[in-house]
Amino acid sequence: MSSSAAATQEKTAAASVWARIRLADRRDVPNIHRLIRQLAEFELLTHLFSATEASLSDTLFPSPSLPPFLSFTVLVLELSHSPFSEDGDAPLFAPIVRRIDLESAVEDPEAAEFASPRGEGIAVAGFVLCFPNYSGYLAKLGLYIEDIFVRAAWRRRGLGRMLLAAVAGQAAQMGMGRVDSCVLDWNVNAIKLYEDMGAEVVPMRRICRLTGPALQAYVL
Repeated sequence: MSSSAAATQEKTAAASVWARIRLADRRDVPNIHRLIRQLAEFELLTHLFSATEASLSDTLFPSPSLPPFLSFTVLVLELSHSPFSEDGDAPLFAPIVRRIDLESAVEDPEAAEFASPRGEGIAVAGFVLCFPNYSGYLAKLGLYIEDIFVRAAWRRRGLGRMLLAAVAGQAAQMGMGRVDSCVLDWNVNAIKLYEDMGAEVVPMRRICRLTGPALQAYVL
């Protein structure tokens, strides 16, 4: 190997990270809570954010636990500068692992704050929260993506696509009819991501939401 080729290989290796998507559990709640808070800040919706670590833990990870993708399901995206060790505690969802080659090294000032409970210098960079819905037209279950988010330092590196593909792949594998999500009309990058992945953006649909006092007015 020539010296220039070796230098290029070393540079690529130095700028590479390993990405893993795995099923979340109760140990991930602090990071999930922080990620949802950052999502609310990004969407300018912090006035709607009232979740706590306790409420997330109780609702997302009840006891007894429910089957993933047939109830509320969270997948977390982790990054490491070295290959991941085998995860022997993953019978319900096989982790998805990819090597990501970057043009240059990424500075992540939040890496320590988002340290993974799995240790080994792993940082949590994003997540996706989904749950099953149902289409009467298709007479099939589907998956609805409630939240999908990648931290600022790691955006535009294919990681959002990786999260979305993980949900879509699971839905297809389970014989479901579709994957649905909502996106803010000003979030052109997210809209383009969905369109690039083959999703249809349905402009004639509107979200109609009852919440807070308007919902409580219907208490029997």
